[in-house]
Amino acid sequence: MTTGLLLEGGAMRGLYTAGVLDVFMQNHISIDTIIGVSAGALFGMNYKSKQMGRVLRYNKRFASCKNYMGFHSLITTGNIMNKDFCFNKIVNDLDPVDFETYKNGKEDFYAVVTNMTTGKAEYIKIDDLKKEDQMEYLRASGSMPFLSNPVIVHGKSYLDGGISDSIPIEKLMDMGCDKNIVVLTRPEDYRKKKSNTLLPKIYYRKYPYLTEAINNRYRIYNQQLDMVKDLEAAGKIFVLRPSRFVDIKRIERDLEKIQEMYDLGQEDALKKMDALDVYLSNR
Repeated sequence: MTTGLLLEGGAMRGLYTAGVLDVFMQNHISIDTIIGVSAGALFGMNYKSKQMGRVLRYNKRFASCKNYMGFHSLITTGNIMNKDFCFNKIVNDLDPVDFETYKNGKEDFYAVVTNMTTGKAEYIKIDDLKKEDQMEYLRASGSMPFLSNPVIVHGKSYLDGGISDSIPIEKLMDMGCDKNIVVLTRPEDYRKKKSNTLLPKIYYRKYPYLTEAINNRYRIYNQQLDMVKDLEAAGKIFVLRPSRFVDIKRIERDLEKIQEMYDLGQEDALKKMDALDVYLSNR
């Protein structure tokens, strides 16, 4: 039996996912294929490197650091997440990724990115974070529109995977896993609202297909939520989502909010461990 895992994005809401994944590691939940979107990719890769607590640790440590992420970085570098600090200093020196464990992990890990020219999702297998292009694909997955410069890899321009496929449930199921777990970062009653359609047309006027993807995102996202709900009701997938709303910002400085979002992920996962075991054991 093979098990798939889908990790939704959501900026700092991804701390919920980090809490869930640390419980998975503590309980030796075996995963074969992982698809991470945006923060789901950036935080989820720590599951493959087997570094429990790392996501919470560095987010609390650098929450107030202007060189981590925020408007200082946006103004000085063009990226809300500081490229050098986040994807060089932290991962190599300040709170290093266990590159060898990651590379040798049995899990197939995919990061979702959005091709700016086509407006379509691409699913990039990330198997060696020591390779520069692999780290760049991972960075691209979390590069939020309007707040990030395009990430160029092998001559193609990319942005946040959540633009084109926020909840890639169809892609995960097409990969052929027998059991699939979905970790969302919004409560069950959440639905995305239509946003301003003019701004993308102006800001990304050279990328009409990207503009279309941004403007249609709310509709596709809500359709995906409906699909997840139907599949969950039919017992075909297992879903973890926040059991209550946590008022956390995209760029959160409040250490208590950061801890609260992570703790909720742990609490919800622990409560569902028995049900998850049943789901995974039923063929």
